[in-house]
Amino acid sequence: MNQRQTVLVVDDEKQNRTLLAELLKDDCRVALAGNGNQALDRAHELQPDLILLDVMMPDMNGYQVIQALKNDDTTRQIPVIFISALDSPADEERGLDLGAVDYITKPFHPSIVRKRVRNHLQSVHHRHLLENLAMIDSLTEIANRRRYDEALEHEWRRGARNGSPLSLAIIDVDHFKAYNDRLGHAEGDHVLRRIARALSAFVRRPGDLVARYGGEEFVLLLPETDAHAAAEIGEEIRASIENLHLAHPNSPVSNYITISLGGTTLIPNGGQVAPLFFQIADDALYAAKADGRNRAFWRQRTD
Repeated sequence: MNQRQTVLVVDDEKQNRTLLAELLKDDCRVALAGNGNQALDRAHELQPDLILLDVMMPDMNGYQVIQALKNDDTTRQIPVIFISALDSPADEERGLDLGAVDYITKPFHPSIVRKRVRNHLQSVHHRHLLENLAMIDSLTEIANRRRYDEALEHEWRRGARNGSPLSLAIIDVDHFKAYNDRLGHAEGDHVLRRIARALSAFVRRPGDLVARYGGEEFVLLLPETDAHAAAEIGEEIRASIENLHLAHPNSPVSNYITISLGGTTLIPNGGQVAPLFFQIADDALYAAKADGRNRAFWRQRTD
């Protein structure tokens, strides 16, 4: 690794912070936080590659901290290792259910902590390489937002040259925060992977693209697809996700995971992507949510 990675150590005991900082200083940059609120501030500011998080802290415990991290798109991908004196299987299971990648009990063996941190940092490094070079989202293994942005520019120019329609769908998982709050982020990540696989079945031609746009939001790009055909595909997608029968105990919409979908179709004009293209699709998504969710709305721009 050419650039030193950053590890954020969060513990209300100064002695523990000092010990971990000394242990890891040769392998990475170490940042420190003495409580949960400091941890959230430093995570936003530094975007560390890994967080070592104590559970038993005053005011805001480690479980509350990881929930706040996972509920924020800017920090939810940062891996967290719990280091805790709570050593029962139930405590470890709870930490992993909340999205931690590892759980280390105190008193810990310094050499074991160092090796585990090294292994996780190596995994983060490989993930970043994958995302930057292959343009693949590491969680869902479909295209990431960067790949979508490039594909959109390419297909927009091609549509403008050929006078052919371009369709875009924005897909949002209904009440996904409520799902994570009830079942944990590990289960939430599993759901996102299942949805990504289902959406990939609708990539039927070389120019079609499905990508994870961020959090629980996905996009589908359909070149040379008119509004009627695209709207039919949108409804097929909505039904296919509901038919996965992934239980959602906290949803007021359905007993199962559902999605809301908004889409639009237009014929590109000019060399630059019109911001209105995404906005119209996003407005349709908002309308689908306002109408009760588990809906697929499509709008065609005619001017």
